[in-house]
Amino acid sequence: MPQRPVPTVRQRRLGAELRKMREHAGMNVAQAAERLGADRTRISNMESGRLGVSGERVRMLAAIYSCGDRPYVDALAAMAAERGRGWWDDYRERMAVDALDLAELDSHAVSLRAVQIMHIPGLLQTEDYANAVFSTAEPALTSAQRRVNVSYRMRRREVLDRDDPPQCIFLIHEAALRMEFGGAKVTRGQLERLLEASEWDNVTVRAIPFSAGGFPNAGASVTYMHGVVPQLDTVQLDAPTGVTFLDGEAHLANYRRVLDRTEALTLAPADTRDFIQAIAQRL
Repeated sequence: MPQRPVPTVRQRRLGAELRKMREHAGMNVAQAAERLGADRTRISNMESGRLGVSGERVRMLAAIYSCGDRPYVDALAAMAAERGRGWWDDYRERMAVDALDLAELDSHAVSLRAVQIMHIPGLLQTEDYANAVFSTAEPALTSAQRRVNVSYRMRRREVLDRDDPPQCIFLIHEAALRMEFGGAKVTRGQLERLLEASEWDNVTVRAIPFSAGGFPNAGASVTYMHGVVPQLDTVQLDAPTGVTFLDGEAHLANYRRVLDRTEALTLAPADTRDFIQAIAQRL
């Protein structure tokens, strides 16, 4: 297979998991290459995601590395078999690479749990609200750039409408519910959309009221995406400078605790709907 110029986050993750598997087996690159009958460069390129790998090759490597975790190996083989373009490829060279990576992760997540402090979650935003949020970007976006960003965000929402949507829990701070991006009318429409989404079978919305006080990692929005197996979970952190993805075992464990402690402070789903309705009625 030819080398990829820029591997996606999923391709890099597959390579990283192959490296972890090799290291867990106590093999160095040279030893793995010898067992596989390949040169060291090929192993290194597979582990960096620069070189594609087939599902059959993944299973062969798992056997060489004596990895007996069948669900994990099956999940990696399925990742290796992913081919073709995703809808996000239509935005390549018009959107930042990390935005495309986020859409790719959305499409493969089994479930996700997110905490949002100042914005309504992107997957639940209305077009008017998203446009208002992007209008606050600094440096300012051109009208064309803003249209592309809004279009992309609306396409991302479609993952919730597919036949097998991820199960989602959104923990939303009261600050995000009260921030009037675009003014009262736009905010009211956004809150109505949020109430509608909260009734979907695959969506749970829980509010974090101001009265809850402090909570872990209160200054940042976090999304925890569950993979087919726990080893393939991913944490996404939002920042003004872009998106960061974490998948180390320690990071995953830490953010599971953060989200558990945060969710413990939220209102129940039914109470959350009453809470959102009360805010909307005051607009």
